[in-house]
Amino acid sequence: MNWFDRLKSGIQTLVRRTMPDNLWIKCERCHQTLYSKQVRQAFGICPHCGAHFRIGYREYLDHILDEGSFSEIATEVKSADPLQFEDRKRYADRIREGRKATGMDAAVSVGIGKIDGWRVGVGIHEPAFIMGTLSSAEGERFCRLIDRCITERLPLLLICRSGGARMQESALSLMQLAKINARLARFADEGLLFISILTDPTTAGVSASYALIGDINIAEPNALIGFTGERITGSSVGEEELEALRRAQRAEKVLEHGFVDMIVPRNEMRQTLARLYSLLLNSRSGAEVRV
Repeated sequence: MNWFDRLKSGIQTLVRRTMPDNLWIKCERCHQTLYSKQVRQAFGICPHCGAHFRIGYREYLDHILDEGSFSEIATEVKSADPLQFEDRKRYADRIREGRKATGMDAAVSVGIGKIDGWRVGVGIHEPAFIMGTLSSAEGERFCRLIDRCITERLPLLLICRSGGARMQESALSLMQLAKINARLARFADEGLLFISILTDPTTAGVSASYALIGDINIAEPNALIGFTGERITGSSVGEEELEALRRAQRAEKVLEHGFVDMIVPRNEMRQTLARLYSLLLNSRSGAEVRV
């Protein structure tokens, strides 16, 4: 019986409804299956074990900044393919995929926002864009942000979530690390406040340069913070050494050795930053007043 005959005879057709994508997610630490909406409402934190999921840059900024306060800058600076690089895939295709996945033209977003009324220069990596890696565009965006903070005497907040320097741009990428650090040296000479937040992952050149030279370095719980990960060292060391590496490059061990100043869960990050700005900015001459 065709569809029209079934309709005339009064027989009802069962309409199959598919389940929406990404309705459920699995926690890699406690292996619990979680309702996605519940995790989003908890700032991307597992309600069972406290594991911190990676979330989009917009969602992260919404958690820590005053509502509607973020004004993005340097959006005209975009990732390009100056070396016409190709490995397993053309670099130009990787950039195109990153843009499609994130709606961004580079792996970092920079701008001016407010935290509890304090104006702050904010830069954040987006891991969904080629693992948040740093290339020429990202370096230029960070430098323009730092220059803006120096001009307007604003504190600087960098939220690091990166796999390091982007190999597809070779030395052009590596030089961004020195370029950003040179700008941060000028920033420090002005007596301005730089806070660095290290999330999972903060690795390679990013961890070896600007991520760990903040006036205050704050890590999220269990964040991967180190120079080389398992994919690099796994084939050259035994399982015992590899397990030691895993432990050594987690936020808690990094704190123990003094490379970060505190570990703060994401749902307490905004309040922690507000307290720090209230304590430190009031005591610094020439600092931007609260507005």
